[in-house]
Amino acid sequence: MPLHRHRSAPSRRARLTAAGTLLAAFTLLLALPGAATAADTGTATPPARGTARMGQGVIEHDGQGGLPRDSRVVQTEGVDVSSHQGNVAWQTLWNSGVKWAYVKATEGTYYKNPYFAQQYNGSYNIGMIRGAYHFATPNTTSGAAQANYFVDNGGGWSRDGKTLPGVLDIEWNPYGAQCYGLSQAGMVNWIRDFTTTYRARTGRDAVIYTATSWWKDCTGNNASFGTTNPLWVARYNTTVGELPAGWPVHTIWQYTSTGPVVGDHNRFNGALDRVRALANG
Repeated sequence: MPLHRHRSAPSRRARLTAAGTLLAAFTLLLALPGAATAADTGTATPPARGTARMGQGVIEHDGQGGLPRDSRVVQTEGVDVSSHQGNVAWQTLWNSGVKWAYVKATEGTYYKNPYFAQQYNGSYNIGMIRGAYHFATPNTTSGAAQANYFVDNGGGWSRDGKTLPGVLDIEWNPYGAQCYGLSQAGMVNWIRDFTTTYRARTGRDAVIYTATSWWKDCTGNNASFGTTNPLWVARYNTTVGELPAGWPVHTIWQYTSTGPVVGDHNRFNGALDRVRALANG
């Protein structure tokens, strides 16, 4: 009578060995360049590429205070939007007093905002002065490559009185280490590569959006951009606070991510004619 051999269940040692192998492989994957960890991002799972938006890391890193105090200085209300807002109710924003807008166009050299046309053209058609911004990922491609990608995909400029110069959104990395793995000198060189390329392509100096604490950590508080590039500073509190080195004044202040209609609200440091002057160059 033939004998039938039955396979026994894997031993405890074999199961532990297999689990250890899987853990080692997972650890190696996280160690690969560009891989994000929970410690890097503050979350268990990094967000999907392309979903980064202006001011995403402000509350996590800098906290949040009250709304701005009343001021005698004339300021002009504006918003910034990305694919997170989808199709924007521009008429509602216009009726609420919002007169200018910035729209996310691109990220890295791999993402274009699918709502860009509705947001960019819709704000223009309602009467707003508008522009485009680029979310920088300095660990993926060069500054020049990203500036060219931005200009080629909505980030250009024309002297029509209603188009603002493009914005370099340079802030905490939502996908990994906050300074993208660059040294302070390396970050400064990357930003300069972007801004010089953008100027060569458009004839305008890009606006730089950042937070003071990030700028200190990741550029060493470099002061070399203040004479050329307008500053858009992020701080969710009652005052604009300390500015990065090199900028005696700010041009735009992002003061909240929980505003009406669209969360990200901003104040331009001047009356509407100064917004138009920035548009005209």
